[in-house]
Amino acid sequence: MFEPPWTDPADLVGALRREGEVVLAPQALGALGVSAGELNALKPCWDDLPPDGYLKDGGRYRFRRHGCFVADGDTLTLQPHRAHWQPLDYNALHGGIQRWYVPLAQEMVASPAWNALLLGLARVASAMKGEQPWFIEAHPFRIDTSDGIGRPTPEGAHRDGVDLVAVLLVSRHEIKGGESRVFEAHGPAGQRFTMTQPWTLLLLDDERVIHETTPIQPLTPGERGWRDTLVLTLRRGGFQGP
Repeated sequence: MFEPPWTDPADLVGALRREGEVVLAPQALGALGVSAGELNALKPCWDDLPPDGYLKDGGRYRFRRHGCFVADGDTLTLQPHRAHWQPLDYNALHGGIQRWYVPLAQEMVASPAWNALLLGLARVASAMKGEQPWFIEAHPFRIDTSDGIGRPTPEGAHRDGVDLVAVLLVSRHEIKGGESRVFEAHGPAGQRFTMTQPWTLLLLDDERVIHETTPIQPLTPGERGWRDTLVLTLRRGGFQGP
């Protein structure tokens, strides 16, 4: 497994501007105004994720919830529950349909660490692309190996049609695989690495790079393993919709 290309937190915005991607170590999350220790309080929420009923490959390996927020200055506001929607241009497998997922757990939404994390990411987005409200979609995922293999990105390498994508590793349990791959959207350069430390953060300028995560398999055949992540997308101007 390749070690992530760690970013100096003091150079977070500069590196994101130059490279289109950064990887923050868990101990560097203070750059966003939150700590890995504070985020640990959210971990039990991943044990209560319902199955994703929209997988077109027939798989049963993905569990998730969904919530929407607006970050405006120092204020984070939970929005009325809505469908998750992406155009086919960005998600050829699951785009073009309204996907209604179960809302986020109340203990997640009410957590001070949650509020700090989302507002911290909004500050990064504003530093990159100008001060403005940010429309945030939150997706806690569990990908498991009950069927022998789990696919974190069944749609393949893709963009999300937003401004900023944040992928936080929450935990890995008895799995192999799950390599992160980031490529220039319009060029040959790319990187591959594996996030193994809980609360490692991958930040992506969605206009400049495409990304994917390779499938996972159990370390011990027949034993269930899983990979838990939190994916947050920030978009200017409004949420995506048909």
